[in-house]
Amino acid sequence: MRYAAIAIIAGLLPVAAAGQSIQQACLAAGRTTDPVVCACIQAAANRTLTARDQKRAASFFADPSLAQDIRRSDRRRHERFWERYRSFGETAETYCDS
Repeated sequence: MRYAAIAIIAGLLPVAAAGQSIQQACLAAGRTTDPVVCACIQAAANRTLTARDQKRAASFFADPSLAQDIRRSDRRRHERFWERYRSFGETAETYCDS
């Protein structure tokens, strides 16, 4: 199931992906020993987040309190980012949940 989801997501991505910052952060966080899960999460990020968004989101793996700071912020740009970040989370959960 996971491999099929990765293939589906990857098929929808542009050839030049925005980078691998989410995947690297996922692997470094050590919350999973399955690199396929981190690759799937990266594919979801490529589909829903800009490269700049991905860099910010990758920082949440090392310091989850940063996510809460952004979520609670009153700044409009933070609100827009959080909307995109939630979409990323929903996409990753749908396609990468084992």
